[in-house]
Amino acid sequence: MTEFLTTPLFQRVGLILGGLLLGVLSEKAVFRRLRKFAEGTRFQWDHLIAQSFKGVPALWFTAGGVYLALGVGSIDPVLTTVMVKILTVALIGSIIIASMRGIGATVELVSENSAIRSPTLVVNLARSGVGVLGIFIILQNLDVDITPLITALGIVGLAVALALQDTLGNLFAGMQIILSGQVRPNDYIELASGDQGFVTDVKGRNTTIHTFPGGNLVVVPNSTLASSIVKNYSKPRTALWVSTEVGVSYDSDLEDVEAVTLEVARDVLSNVDGGLTSDDPLIRFHTFGDSSINFEVRMMVREFTDQGRVRHEFIKKLHRRYNKEGIEIPFPIRTLITKVESTPENTSP
Repeated sequence: MTEFLTTPLFQRVGLILGGLLLGVLSEKAVFRRLRKFAEGTRFQWDHLIAQSFKGVPALWFTAGGVYLALGVGSIDPVLTTVMVKILTVALIGSIIIASMRGIGATVELVSENSAIRSPTLVVNLARSGVGVLGIFIILQNLDVDITPLITALGIVGLAVALALQDTLGNLFAGMQIILSGQVRPNDYIELASGDQGFVTDVKGRNTTIHTFPGGNLVVVPNSTLASSIVKNYSKPRTALWVSTEVGVSYDSDLEDVEAVTLEVARDVLSNVDGGLTSDDPLIRFHTFGDSSINFEVRMMVREFTDQGRVRHEFIKKLHRRYNKEGIEIPFPIRTLITKVESTPENTSP
């Protein structure tokens, strides 16, 4: 038994398992405490770092155990060289993965602090950039000349671009949408097709829209969205005017109608969720109709989805108040005059 414990094989296995055990213990001890500390503070960057390096220490300690095991006893030099390169790739790869996590989380965190959520396309491009850079670093550490590789990738990239024109067109259209800033996640937009809703995300191939009030998901190719007419109800600000058409009898006192209507509108904006009192409601008479004098009432609401609730309460309260004040909202009336022609049958003798 003692002889077995002193064999190179047992020592190598012990070093590898010891490194793995130390990695797991460090993961549970150090990073668990770090995560608890991060959760107890308002500073978000420490939590980001802890999440980015999750699982990395265990890999590092295990790789260290393997490296020490290579020095025990006599091992084929070729095998040692190969194992060292594998360990190098593993260590650099773990740093690259942690960096990709950190970059993606950083983009999302910065976007949350600026109240504009970053689209998936931006996060994926940031992570992909770090990944490509990491691959070049790994190849350089493996003594691989990347110049021919870059040339080959250029030729292959041209062939891929010709084969995937639609995909790349959507990708660049998505980048154009993001860079222009005219359509962003959480914006309420209306497409030329009539579909409208909140933009939930801009991805590599398409943009997803959550319709309102239907609650369905509309998937629009980025190239279609970039080339179509889009009405953005969230730009330049989310607040917007809500218009309601009203008509009163020709016998009404228009001064009294205006005062009562504005009073009701102010009451609705003050008490209904979504109404804004920063801008005073407006009333504009505009048409002598067939049976009524028509006018438009405009009220400011917080965002597009609030207009239905505000208009709903305004119509109810205005109808109740008009009935109380004796202001008539007439039914449509049209008078028809027919001319009766004289005929021998209806002519008196």
